[in-house]
Amino acid sequence: MLSALFISLLALSSQVQAADVDLQKLVNDVHKQFLSHKEGNNPTYIPALAAVDSDLFAISIVTAEGKKYSAGDINHVFSMQSIGKAFNLAALINQQGAQAVVDNIGVNATGLPFSSIMAIELNEERSVNPLVNAGAIATVSLIKAKNADKKWKIIESNLENFAGSELTVLKDIYKSETDTNVKNQSIARLLSNYGRLYDDIDESVDLYTRMCSVGINTEQLAIMGATYANAGINPMTKKEVVQAEAVPKLLAVMATSGLYDDSGLWLYKVGLPAKSGVGGGIIAVMPGKYGIAAFSPPVDAAGNSVRAQLAIEAIAKKLNANIFK
Repeated sequence: MLSALFISLLALSSQVQAADVDLQKLVNDVHKQFLSHKEGNNPTYIPALAAVDSDLFAISIVTAEGKKYSAGDINHVFSMQSIGKAFNLAALINQQGAQAVVDNIGVNATGLPFSSIMAIELNEERSVNPLVNAGAIATVSLIKAKNADKKWKIIESNLENFAGSELTVLKDIYKSETDTNVKNQSIARLLSNYGRLYDDIDESVDLYTRMCSVGINTEQLAIMGATYANAGINPMTKKEVVQAEAVPKLLAVMATSGLYDDSGLWLYKVGLPAKSGVGGGIIAVMPGKYGIAAFSPPVDAAGNSVRAQLAIEAIAKKLNANIFK
């Protein structure tokens, strides 16, 4: 009952119904529009990401009813990277409630880059947002389990429940990140020093790195977004992944912090809760309506895929999907 009410109320914010737009034609047209766009560069600080084909480009829309529309390299599997933060947060809320996030991590934007150590030092609460590296590592550390294997199972199962399919860690990405994650280790040690890390330092960094290395394709990512659009119920499996009461809180964090230090600009231009990852993926959510995903490896200075931003912005404008309208 509550899930249905949630969807009905939020759907009123959109003036364009799915029936008014041919969604398959829309994704085809937008894909064609930006196919030759070449701005941005693959991240180089994770060598395996630098090696990904920069010409790959895909777009998917999945509706809250489970209808799928895709174009481009939709079968290519890429690492979700920071996108996983927005869904691992749901696992913590499922286990310990929304207040645990406020009390132990925080929900305010840092206004600084996602890997900033200065943000920890400048804020008295230290970790202040679950969608930057410090807060995401703290989130992993806060999840309760008997050991690392059982904790990983919670993280993995949660991501798979959102995607509605089995997911696999990309070993080359995982190794590349593990070999170069000195900064994240430093972040975890600093958090521990301030009492804002809640489990073993090395274990927490490793599990966080593994989560970022999970492989996903664009259509699976859109299903994850559609699960949030559908008030926490996966539209393909019909399984409740997170309670409807938690979804507005999760989307609020995505809206304020989902695109790193360009989150305000994104919300100003597009008006949708979203989450990006330096692997080239972006997921956006139109509550009650759609999950929109796009993938293209070259990113801008903030770490957000250039083509994926342009594609989702164009789709959102066509669908009149800005939640503030």
